[in-house]
Amino acid sequence: MADKSNFVVISTVQGELVANVIKSHLESEGIPVLLEYESAGIVYGLTVDGLGQVKILVPRELAEEARQIIEPKEPDQAEE
Repeated sequence: MADKSNFVVISTVQGELVANVIKSHLESEGIPVLLEYESAGIVYGLTVDGLGQVKILVPRELAEEARQIIEPKEPDQAEE
């Protein structure tokens, strides 16, 4: 397992499904990803009071690149 102390949070999303889609996208670009979440939200399916939140962590040196990859694009920028 990677040394978690070198990882930084680049985004916090609502729900494990969204987090796993982003994780897959970043990993397909060669960026390692760790997901951090409150287990009660996953076990009980709760999405209130922060329980459904998932933090997306990447290595510090790849954080800016990862943010650019997951940043929403305007329709005219998506083709570039």
